[in-house]
Amino acid sequence: MEIKLHTPLTQDKISKLKAGDSILLSGIIYSARDAAHKRLIELINQDKELPFNIKDEIIYYVGPSPAKPGYVIGSAGPTTSYRMDSYTPVLLDLGLKGMIGKGARNNSVIESIKKNGAIYFGAIGGAAALIAKSIVKSDIIAYEDLGTEAIRRMEIKEMPLVVIIDSNGNNLYNIGKLNYLESIK
Repeated sequence: MEIKLHTPLTQDKISKLKAGDSILLSGIIYSARDAAHKRLIELINQDKELPFNIKDEIIYYVGPSPAKPGYVIGSAGPTTSYRMDSYTPVLLDLGLKGMIGKGARNNSVIESIKKNGAIYFGAIGGAAALIAKSIVKSDIIAYEDLGTEAIRRMEIKEMPLVVIIDSNGNNLYNIGKLNYLESIK
């Protein structure tokens, strides 16, 4: 069963989600990759305002390809998340509630997810053109000089995701491995 979820994320919405849940996410999300994360942290360290209010928002780790004529966005597949791990706890402490990417997160990020009642969603790697169909609007709001890595405000409709790490720190990658090992005994 797929759970339909709409942004912004609230603690009430997040607390009901469990690792392994299939989600169809709609609403507003923001894109940011490595270079944009570095700039966000620099702003925080200088006590400057971020280009968007991060509270209860979701960052999608994506650097979409340019849009073809008549399209909102080009291919928009997830970037490997560990590249943002050093920046993530600070953003979670400021109220970021969700992240979308692919791959494992380090222990510091998992502990910060639990501490802040946040969530980590996985998007399907290799399905960039399919995921792009869920993006109905995309506007660059900061760091246009970064090209595909600029921060975008994106409106999405029923983006297919899976809860990888829930707000209690349950991790689908670990659960899946344990379930598999149990099944072959």
